[in-house]
Amino acid sequence: MRGLVLVCGRGAPALPAVEGLRVETVGERPGKAEVDPLLAEPGVDHVTVAGTDADLAAVVLRLLRKEKLGAVSVGFVPADPASAVAGLWRLPVDPAAALALALRGEVDPVPLLRDDSGGVLVGRGTFGPVRGVAYCDDAVALRGPARSIVVEPDDEGGPGLVARVTRGLIFKRPATVTGRAFQLGCIPAIPVSDGVPHPRAVKRWTWYRHTEDLRLVRGLP
Repeated sequence: MRGLVLVCGRGAPALPAVEGLRVETVGERPGKAEVDPLLAEPGVDHVTVAGTDADLAAVVLRLLRKEKLGAVSVGFVPADPASAVAGLWRLPVDPAAALALALRGEVDPVPLLRDDSGGVLVGRGTFGPVRGVAYCDDAVALRGPARSIVVEPDDEGGPGLVARVTRGLIFKRPATVTGRAFQLGCIPAIPVSDGVPHPRAVKRWTWYRHTEDLRLVRGLP
């Protein structure tokens, strides 16, 4: 049996009872005051997050800030069957199956993305509609208007992230680029990270691969 389960907010999925499992209830998108004391306890080398993609990102951010990414593995029980994290990394969305995997599965390091405002991206980041110039590493990904931009960690063993840029308004297929960083300069627009809009419009934004991976549990138990 592994570590600690954080049940995040009122919308967290109901978990089956597991004997000997330590469960702590915290708020939505828990921060420093709630998470850091738990991470500081002896022997915490695995954390399972039950909640939204944004809840997972909040906990992972605390691991990054406390320099524990390399020491603590992470499991995830998604609250939303449409979770981008679950879809990307092929995680179960049934709470019982997701918890069983999170507690007993194998660790599989996956890319962790950061942004230049100090946040992390564990699932999906979006802009749109937007007008500007974007680069993925040295390649031009956009020059002009786009209906949408979607950025996710790369699940195919690439350099770090995948960006899909849809330029047209009707029946346009997205152009897909991969790289370690996606940089956008634009007419002020609001990025959305793991379902959470940034508090203000920005003229510049970057998502890039962090130097350490997220030690996500997603292998078969």
